[in-house]
Amino acid sequence: MATLLSRLGRFSFRRRRLVALLWLALLVGAAVLAGRAPAAPPNDFSMPGTEAQQAYDLLEKSFPELNADGAAARVVFRAEDGKVTDPGTRGAIEDTVRALGDGPQVVRVTDPFATRSVSEDGSTAYTQVSYAVSAAELEEDSRTALQETVERAASPELSVEAGGNAVGAMAGGHSSEAVGLAVAAVVLVVTFGSLLAAGLPLLTALLGVGVGALAIKALAEPLGLGATTTSLAVMIGLAVGIDYALFVVSRYRAELARGRDGTEAAGHAVGTAGSAVVFAGLTVVIALAGLSVVGIPMLTQMGLAAAGTVVLAVLIAVTLVPALLGLCGRRVGPARSRRRERRAGRVARPAMGVRWARFVVRRPLAVLLGGAALLGVVALPAASLETGLPGDDSKPVSTTQRRAYDLIADGFGPGYNGPLTVVVQADDGRDGGDGDTGAARAAQEVAGRIDGRDDVSAVGPPRLSASGDTAVLNVVPAASPGSTETAGLVHALRDPELERASDARVLVTGTTAMNADVSQKLSDALSPYLALVVGLAFLLLIAVFRSLLVPLKAALGFLLSVLAGLGAVVAVFQWGWLGSVLGVTEPGPIVSIMPVFMVGVVFGLAMDYEVFLVTRMREAYVHGGSPRESVVSGFAHSARVVTAAAVVMVSVFAAFLGSEEQILKTIGFGLAAAVLFDAFVVRMTLVPAVLALLGRSAWRLPRWLDRLVPDLDIEGERLERGAHAGEAGAGGGEAVGAAAGHLSGT
Repeated sequence: MATLLSRLGRFSFRRRRLVALLWLALLVGAAVLAGRAPAAPPNDFSMPGTEAQQAYDLLEKSFPELNADGAAARVVFRAEDGKVTDPGTRGAIEDTVRALGDGPQVVRVTDPFATRSVSEDGSTAYTQVSYAVSAAELEEDSRTALQETVERAASPELSVEAGGNAVGAMAGGHSSEAVGLAVAAVVLVVTFGSLLAAGLPLLTALLGVGVGALAIKALAEPLGLGATTTSLAVMIGLAVGIDYALFVVSRYRAELARGRDGTEAAGHAVGTAGSAVVFAGLTVVIALAGLSVVGIPMLTQMGLAAAGTVVLAVLIAVTLVPALLGLCGRRVGPARSRRRERRAGRVARPAMGVRWARFVVRRPLAVLLGGAALLGVVALPAASLETGLPGDDSKPVSTTQRRAYDLIADGFGPGYNGPLTVVVQADDGRDGGDGDTGAARAAQEVAGRIDGRDDVSAVGPPRLSASGDTAVLNVVPAASPGSTETAGLVHALRDPELERASDARVLVTGTTAMNADVSQKLSDALSPYLALVVGLAFLLLIAVFRSLLVPLKAALGFLLSVLAGLGAVVAVFQWGWLGSVLGVTEPGPIVSIMPVFMVGVVFGLAMDYEVFLVTRMREAYVHGGSPRESVVSGFAHSARVVTAAAVVMVSVFAAFLGSEEQILKTIGFGLAAAVLFDAFVVRMTLVPAVLALLGRSAWRLPRWLDRLVPDLDIEGERLERGAHAGEAGAGGGEAVGAAAGHLSGT
């Protein structure tokens, strides 16, 4: 592997203009195809295999006029003085209802006075606005018309607010990415001490993300990729794109410092650091492509698109980066401090990473126990993890959605913010004779049994389908949509006893039920997803490190990082610790996608740091260093770069804390915390401690397995042997001794 990649690196360095032009042509070609491609289709929010989705499909067939999957908005009116039934106030509300009905894509608006959607005290009323298309297909003109109508209707005497999935566009802008790039630029300048060297990783990462995003847009229509598919691809593409280029550039500068010319330095950099990039990229691809096992179409699309962007980042790192290094020439050279030290002929004070590594290998057991205990304590809150999907109640109080939610809860009760839809089908819809009577009777039986429950606030009258074999009724829970009581109600209504008592098929759906099903599906998928991702990566790392203990240690360290990250998320966003500092206005259940999302993203980045850090340790060990010397040598060459990469990632993710959306805050904080724990506690602390304790046994592989595992040579041992042989043939014996001494840390 190292030999093949070294040849690729030297070719790219020599044919730098050709390689750069090829990538530029690829970018232009992707831009042309994306410009000609039709708009991306709306996101597929279907959840195959869930009862809520089955009920939605049945409603679409039996009640097409209800447009069950269509976008909806709830406009709430509150009289500040008097009642909404007062003549003047009622007239203003009726005018607003008519104006809402004239909006684009609107198919139905309810009259709050005809549907009795008025609170008992007469202070509050609401109307339901239904649209012909889903929320993803809703045009911006429709959202704008809704917002303007609500704003015109508001007055000092009448408060008007709107909630629901038809309100507001998707969160836009790229402020988080901009903040992350700004921080990355500062960190890279500090790391390299050169604006040119710092700019290369940023330039190549942006190029990779650009090609990936344009390719996704060009393929959106033929592959059915949703409009938000690029969101994860952009975030992960920036992350790994900067990391991979950072490691190749850093190794290139190190090889120049050893006295190699540009071509050989590029070849060795791509052969060694490039090998680590390839296998680190494979672990990320496995983690992202593995999201397919969850069974949620939108998540599958996002994972595969992001995996494609990672592949682009790897290809750029081993081809375009050495080409750009060739174009820059000696301006991307070794750090000035090293040149000064070489001229002065003196040894500088060991870097902080080296001093830390020596401390760890001197006291490995104490450091291991201390680090594990720290992560264990931070992970404790994860045992109380409760998941759900965010609703309007999780939005800031400054938004109209949150104010509408609060008005409904105050005027009618919290359950009115998330009513359940119960579908009753007689004889499974197969009887075309007297199905009308059977469905109506069954629906009345179901309604009667539900109405007597303490956790139910109200049950609406059944509505019969045109075919007469299906009925639908609304059930208003007594508790809020995201509460455990409402989740319990959903499960209770799905009790087979209710079907047996009514002699009909009973399905529960609605936004609240769908959220419960999605949360359950994600929870059920977490274990197989974790087993698949960790298992495949474990096999891959066996080939990379030719060891069983090193991959096992890597997997266990990753689990510690994820649990600690989840523990921090629970403490802040579920329990409310430090909520005022981080802007958490409403502690509650953690968004359901968070555990699976964190496993995929953090695993990929964790294995990046593992591969880059430990391959330098193995490289030193293979070239003759003792186990403890190899740990210190690995830190000497890679700790600074791994630290820079981790700081960049933490900053990128932490930038999402500035978002007003609770879900973005949660994801940003969780990923930042997990990467922080993994990079600085697990990889920079526990890993050297474990390797120091294991000694030579860490790098051993059973003989029977050694014969089966291919020798990938990612540490570049064959490259060094070839270089030493060439130097010896040219009378370079002293240079060989100096290089060997450098690699062994002596």
